[in-house]
Amino acid sequence: MPWYLCLVLFMGAGVQTTAFPAAASAPGHIIIGGLFPIHAGVRHVSPPQADQHSVCVDLNENRITQALAMIQAVEEANRSPTLTKLGITLGYRVHDCCSDVSTALQASLDFTNGVSFGGSGGSGGAVNGSGSGGSCQANSNSSERIQPVMAVVGASSSELSISVARLLTLYVTPQISYSSTATILSDKVRFPAFMRTVPNDNYQTCAMVKLLSDNKWNWVGVITTDGDYGRSAVDSFASQAAQNGICLAFKEVLPDSVTNPNVNSSIHRAVQTIRNNMRAKVIVSFAKPVYMQRLFEELLRGPAEDRVWIASDGWSNAGNEMEHLDFASLGTVIGFFFKSGNISSFRQYLKQMNTRSDIQDLPFMQKYYQSVHPVNVTSVLLKNIHLPAVFSIQMAIGAISQAVAQLCSKGEDCKTPGAVKPWQLLRALKNTTFEKEGKQYRFDEYGDVNLGYDISIWSTTGGTIRSLNVVAEYHPQNNSITPISPEMEWQLSVLKSVVSKCSNSCEAGEVKKTVEGQHTCCYECIACPENHYSNHTDMDQCLSCDTTKEWAPARSEACQLKTMELLDWEDGFAIVLLALAGLGIIMALVIAVLFLWQRNTPVVRAAGGPLCQVILFSLTGSFVSVVFFVGQPSNLKCKVRQVLFGLSFTLCVSCILVKSLKILLAFNFNPSVHRALRRLYKPYAIVMACMGLQVLVCILWLVLRSPRPRQSPGPTTVLAECDEGSYEAFGTMLAYIAFLALVCFGFAFKGRKLPESYNEAKFITFGMLIYLISWVIFIPVYVTTSGKYLPAVEMVVILMSNYGILCCHFLPKCYIIVFKKEHNTKDAFLKNVYEYSQRSSGSVSMGSTYLDSEEKRNSEVFAIGQVSIDLPSKVVNNNTKGTVDLETPISEFIKEQMPSTVNLASPVFMTTKEQKLNNVNFESPISEVTKKPMTSHVNLENPAIESTKMPESKCLKRTFSV
Repeated sequence: MPWYLCLVLFMGAGVQTTAFPAAASAPGHIIIGGLFPIHAGVRHVSPPQADQHSVCVDLNENRITQALAMIQAVEEANRSPTLTKLGITLGYRVHDCCSDVSTALQASLDFTNGVSFGGSGGSGGAVNGSGSGGSCQANSNSSERIQPVMAVVGASSSELSISVARLLTLYVTPQISYSSTATILSDKVRFPAFMRTVPNDNYQTCAMVKLLSDNKWNWVGVITTDGDYGRSAVDSFASQAAQNGICLAFKEVLPDSVTNPNVNSSIHRAVQTIRNNMRAKVIVSFAKPVYMQRLFEELLRGPAEDRVWIASDGWSNAGNEMEHLDFASLGTVIGFFFKSGNISSFRQYLKQMNTRSDIQDLPFMQKYYQSVHPVNVTSVLLKNIHLPAVFSIQMAIGAISQAVAQLCSKGEDCKTPGAVKPWQLLRALKNTTFEKEGKQYRFDEYGDVNLGYDISIWSTTGGTIRSLNVVAEYHPQNNSITPISPEMEWQLSVLKSVVSKCSNSCEAGEVKKTVEGQHTCCYECIACPENHYSNHTDMDQCLSCDTTKEWAPARSEACQLKTMELLDWEDGFAIVLLALAGLGIIMALVIAVLFLWQRNTPVVRAAGGPLCQVILFSLTGSFVSVVFFVGQPSNLKCKVRQVLFGLSFTLCVSCILVKSLKILLAFNFNPSVHRALRRLYKPYAIVMACMGLQVLVCILWLVLRSPRPRQSPGPTTVLAECDEGSYEAFGTMLAYIAFLALVCFGFAFKGRKLPESYNEAKFITFGMLIYLISWVIFIPVYVTTSGKYLPAVEMVVILMSNYGILCCHFLPKCYIIVFKKEHNTKDAFLKNVYEYSQRSSGSVSMGSTYLDSEEKRNSEVFAIGQVSIDLPSKVVNNNTKGTVDLETPISEFIKEQMPSTVNLASPVFMTTKEQKLNNVNFESPISEVTKKPMTSHVNLENPAIESTKMPESKCLKRTFSV
């Protein structure tokens, strides 16, 4: 055993029977010790005397009631059926520790008399050992052996309990404290025999921090004492406060002993610190009641500040001692109490004091009666009852009695002094479930009984301070504070008006910026930047918005959903474009029906016949594609809109290309070129070939990099649009259509001077020109435009292209069909050809474009009326039959368009310059002359109706002179 413990034991053995007689005692089979600070402190004797070195001073009525509570609880346990049926009684031996560690230790040595060291071996209080480690033995000076104490109730403060627990642990004597809350006492390695019926300070400080957080007090002062309890409590509080963003404005430490000569100066310094910290409106105190009384008195001597005082369990019940103070100036006191229950039996016990001589004969009560008038004793003690402490003492005695009953019922000899060892009782206590007011309790693994806390607000009524005015409860299981009634909830809500902060709160939309070198609770408020927000006050950092779908302006409290931006069905511009597309579809369908009805008329046949229906069908598809550019983009819409337009317009331009090629064939008289073009002129094959290339482009586009919907976030909007996938494929599709349009434009431009009745070239030229101009403008606009109206740009260009073709190609024809029906006849068409020949000044020499100068000199001139056509001489010379067969494309062109009989009213004469022909049979496409030879005349008949023969009187007959 260490030498200093032996020294303590020997010192205690020499003084216990003389210096520390029991303050109260009673016999029993099992003796329970009690340590109570009946006196508030000690005064050291100078010079020290032989029998004592200090004197206990200042009787404490509050602690007297606690000592009486233990005595009453023991008496009540002895009357319980649990012990009476076993024939076992409990005795007690109470000592006054005088709120002093040394006094408590010397008193505790009395509890260890008759107990074997370490709980094993020896008897009669001897501590034996043999070995190299050394041994010590505490021998009593008394001639009579003292009955050992099996358990100790106390002490009150953590400072005393820690010191006593170190001693009692050596003897494995169970110690149950009724108010010591230091966290260190839960360490079962250092204090295996210590237990308590109250929670440890971790729960109390956690409850305090919860109260501070709920009221948003983050700048608080702390007052404590320089002892194990004070340091432990402040450390626990500071740690939990920091985790919850609460800062300590100051920390004042007062001496642990009330007799310390530095107490007054320490209190004065604390008062000055409080006055200098004007913003710390909330002060948490773990000090002793006497210190708080003196501190309040000092504050009232100067300008008092209205503060909120949070009282620990150490002084939360000291209202009676401070009734002379003006708490209206000091502020509000919020106390934390241990949970309590019904103590009516103890109140009844106190009321019977004046009639019970056994109570009056107690040593400490005899001294108390000397200081108080006997008539007032009962009323004073009733007034000084600390309800939570009394309840906790009753629980401690209840636990011990239950453990004793459990131990003795198992065959242990409890009636022989020293037969039952303290360690046996300790083991029974750890496994015992005891009952109080119908509720079951037991010690947890740390030796604690955690019931939570009652929270009270001191109230003053008629000069009396009511400290136990419970307004709420703290539940350690879920770390919550709940008011006990709606009225009490209102009292708690009043506290929220108190502001205890180093800096003003940062509003939502702002964050705290801590100044370097200062507390984190001292800060300045800065606004959150764009796309960041703070939704609570006093936030440390701004939260970021999801910029893909949210945004926030500077100083925002929340993110806002970005507006979905798209070309909506309700958009005015979209409605106009859709209306134009719908009008275009209706026009195309109406024209298709009209052309189908008038399919055999010259105008319809001149316009292309069946190809017109294909063109109108493709234009309808192109108009329909405009609809897919409006509304919420989807996977189907994105794929369909461009492909549908591309294929539809390619089909349209392909058909126009066929018509352009026909014009080129009709007016090209170069035989070699003419024959080559005739071989290439396969209308439907050309259309299929042109479409095939575009279909291939679209398929590759859809397979390799298909268009898809996407959302492009902007500053405050999300643009719903179609990603074309491959802009190379998109450009290829448009470029291919443009190429076909250019070819059409080139072919048609050559035939722009044809007679008006069948002049498709002029309309093709204008239609393709409108298309090309539209798409040339589209490219830079499309590249430089962004936003929801980007699809509208392409919609406008598509509509312009469609309406250009629809108006140039079909509306003039419709006008003739509907309003100028007299022009939709064969006679009108031939008359138009004749008038065109008159305006041409007698010359339509399309073939001459392809003749060189020599051929022109050798050519024969054949004139029909005013029309002259230069033919190469070899064409005439090679005609062995003496006939000229003019198979020019014009004949086919007219043949397709003019089903009626040709009747040329003008005189026709023909001459040759070098050859003399008796009979000339002109098989010209214009007249499609009959195949049988003509002796001296030319018969021009209708090529479309071969069975119809013109009367001879209406035939043109001329004898050609040689």
